[in-house]
This record gives sequence, structure tokens and C-alpha cells, in this order.
Amino acid sequence: MPLGLRKKKNKSKESSNLVENEEVSGHAGVGKSAVNGGGLPAPPANMRPKLVFHTQLAHGSPTGRIEGFTNVKELYGKIAEAFNLNQDEILFCTLNTHKIDMEKLLGGQIGLEDFIFAHIKGLKKEVEVYKSEEALGLTITDNGAGYAFIKRIKEGSVMDGVKVICVGDHIECINGKNIVGMRHFEVARMLKELPKDQSFTIKLMEPMKSFEMLEPRSRGGGGGGKSSGDGKIGTGRETLRLRSKGPATVEEMPSEFEEKAVKKVDDLLESYMGIRDTELAATMVEVGRDKKNPDEFAMALDQALGDFAFPDEFVFDVWGAIGDAKQGRF
Repeated sequence: MPLGLRKKKNKSKESSNLVENEEVSGHAGVGKSAVNGGGLPAPPANMRPKLVFHTQLAHGSPTGRIEGFTNVKELYGKIAEAFNLNQDEILFCTLNTHKIDMEKLLGGQIGLEDFIFAHIKGLKKEVEVYKSEEALGLTITDNGAGYAFIKRIKEGSVMDGVKVICVGDHIECINGKNIVGMRHFEVARMLKELPKDQSFTIKLMEPMKSFEMLEPRSRGGGGGGKSSGDGKIGTGRETLRLRSKGPATVEEMPSEFEEKAVKKVDDLLESYMGIRDTELAATMVEVGRDKKNPDEFAMALDQALGDFAFPDEFVFDVWGAIGDAKQGRF
């Protein structure tokens, strides 16, 4: 089917989960992007990976142990249980750093030695913004559990001039419309469709910060220091992959082809749709790696990710990026 004709389609026993006097040791690897926590019902407990991860609240806490999760929503539930929190208090998690580092976001993969830091709700903000340009300069991602937040602010953009809006801020409301539960691409589309030369109101929630984290805001893409491994996940050779459908699986580290292709597709997602999502990018690479032509790839994308209704030009570019990675042309 030609591309242009295809159809678009609470309380808990806190002490039992906390580790007394255990120090955190940083690991070199990182994980990033957000995944959709929905999908099929959770598999039986005997199918879940018996892996134990250590976690802390990013603003400071004892160390907790968590296990038995298969997707991001379940992960947040385990963290909330360990620290006696409501699950909806958790905005997002970073791997191996307590800082708001968008290059180390927990997404669809966790290195088996990674340490998880949970960032919870902090200060509420309400800001009026004058949209003087068509593009606001924001890149949006989400936590896979209903919260969209700012991953990047473009230097010199409209939003760069609004100093109280920061990377890591969760977007709660736009012009009185509650957007909790929306995916990142829906929020990005809503912001893009706001009329130019008019003001709009945005309500945000910034992550809770410890005193040592009170520093000048970041535009994204890093959080105080270069990320070791340039986006590689974990320090070992295996990772736990969280899937929106089906059980979590322990997999080998991504190959060079996969890393390059996923990075390029993620860049294309930002360019075309104003979002970054490495789990979505990885899914697109998986779908496209064995397809023989762009039309076959487009049909497979519609079956796997029909909700997104990707534009034809974007699909062609993604197909080309996967082909370039196969040929080692990056």
C-alpha cells in the first residue's frame, strides 16, 4: 500500500524495603527516554525477572530495594511502596545520578547495575507566556505513566526567555486544560497549535530539589558533567528492557547498529514532532530492520504504532536512517 494512501490510524512497610547505612556508588552507564506504561495485563509473578535494584529519592533519602516490576508504572509503584509515598508523587527517574539530567532518564532499559533515583513533586508554578514565534523552543517527553515534562529548552527561543520555566518541569495544565495522562506528542501538538502573538497560561510542577541541586537551570542535554559512555546503558553487558506490552526481558547491550539507528530516529522525532523518546525510537528500529522497502515499513509502523499517525516524510527519513545505520554510514 503506497505511503500516501495508507490509513492513519497505601501505606506500606517502609522499613522492610530500606537498606540502612548503605552508600550509593555511581555507575558509568546511562539510560534515557520514556516508555508507555500501559498495554497488556501484567504477567504472573513467576514470569517476572527476579532482579533487585537499589533506589533513592533524588532530593535525599535512605536506600531502598525494589524488584518484581515489568513496566514503568509498576516500577513507580514499587518505589512508592519502598518510601511510603503515593505513586502519583513520582515525576520521573534518572539512572546513576540524583541530578535532573535529561541524558540519564530512565526509560525502556535499565542496566542490571544501575542505581535508580526518583524525582518527586516539588514547587508548583503558573506562568503567562507570550507566544511571539511559531515555535516555543521546547522538547517534550513523558514518564510513561501519564506525566509529560520538559526535556530540552532551545537556546534563544521564546521559552528560553522565561527563566522560571526549567528542564524537568512537569506540565500540568495549558490554558486551563488539564493534560495529565496525555502522551508527549499530544502535549507537543497542543503547544504548537497555540496561536502566535497571543499569551497563554501554563501550570507546571518542578521536581523537589535538595539544597545542593539549587543551581542555574539547564537547557537539557546534560546535568552537570559529561555523560559517560555517550548514552550507553549500564556498566555490564546486559540490561532489563521494560516493554509496554508483554513481560520485561533481560537482553544483551544494544549493538552499534542499534545505538546509532535509535539515536538518529530519536533526533528525527524531535525534529518532526517536538518529542524525544528512545523507547519509541527503539521500537521503530526493531520494526524496520527486516523490512524490504518504505511501504512495507510504513504498514508495519501503522500496525505497531498506529496511534501516532506519522507523516509520510518522517517515515521516509526514518527508513533512510535505519538503512544508513545498517550500512555504517553514520
